[in-house]
Amino acid sequence: MEKTLSELAILLDGKIIGDASVPITGVNSLDEAKSGDISFLANPKYRDKLVTTKASAILVKPETESTGKNLLVVQDPYAAFGKLLEYFYGQPHPKAGIHPLAFIGENALVSPEATIYPHVYVGPRSEIAKDVILYPGVVIDCDVTIGEGSVLYPNVTVYRGCVIGRRVTLHAGVVIGSDGFGFAMPGQENRKIPQVGIVQIDDDVEIGANTTIDRATMGRTWIQGGVKIDNLVQIAHNVVIGANSIIVAQVGISGSTKIGHSVMIGGQAGVVGHLNIGDHAMIAAGAGIHKDMPPGQICAGSPQQPYREWRRVVATLPKLPEMRNKITALNRRVEVLEKIIKEKEGEKANP
Repeated sequence: MEKTLSELAILLDGKIIGDASVPITGVNSLDEAKSGDISFLANPKYRDKLVTTKASAILVKPETESTGKNLLVVQDPYAAFGKLLEYFYGQPHPKAGIHPLAFIGENALVSPEATIYPHVYVGPRSEIAKDVILYPGVVIDCDVTIGEGSVLYPNVTVYRGCVIGRRVTLHAGVVIGSDGFGFAMPGQENRKIPQVGIVQIDDDVEIGANTTIDRATMGRTWIQGGVKIDNLVQIAHNVVIGANSIIVAQVGISGSTKIGHSVMIGGQAGVVGHLNIGDHAMIAAGAGIHKDMPPGQICAGSPQQPYREWRRVVATLPKLPEMRNKITALNRRVEVLEKIIKEKEGEKANP
């Protein structure tokens, strides 16, 4: 594909500084770009690379200048970069149809405009909408609903009764609706509590490879619209994740915790059960969250602390050996002074 910079400016609603007729044939990073590529500058720390890049054009923020370079000015260069990646390299839609080696259960409704690859299992009474793509090895249990335009990559499993919205992407190995971890008399009989609820995933959610989302004990585990979840995340029964939240790899969220809208959770953070995390809260990587967080709060550390307080604590840690030595020395001086004071008090008492 070849487009002029002016054509891309129309696509991205951007303003050109330089040669509007320069041909663009691909998208690349500032370091790897060659003639014909368009790149982007989103982080000011890489500004010096504007001089050295071989890209034919660069996506930049307003008020960015670079003499001799063709610039396409947009409000968000990174978002525009993503749009161009899709524009130049987006995967073609596979041909619709049900492969003969797929199994479709009794009374299942599969749209003729869906794409069902070999070795897919669709259980009884499940509904697969148009433009859904089910890759090889996908297992859809009974009574599942999958909305229009959703894509399930190889070896995804969706258990009975779960609801998948429109334009949802589930990457390879995702498990939706396995039993929540509920046992009575833990450590004694470990008596299993039946998990009879479902998982509901709303529109425009993307879930990374090998992430697991447990079904509710009763009711639903609910992933709301626009949520993006990384690989290897564990979400327990009856958790609610608010719209447009971001959850990074290896996060664990325990049962019945409610995550607000637009919350960001860094990698390897852990959240205990039955908490409420307010809208727009931020949890740093590796944090251990054991109590509720109000809207907008930023926490870090394990156990959790407000972010600024945690930074002061962490900044102090390398100084602890020196501080210990000083305290030990001061204690010795105090002991010597106390001994001297006692001796003088004894001399006064016995002149």
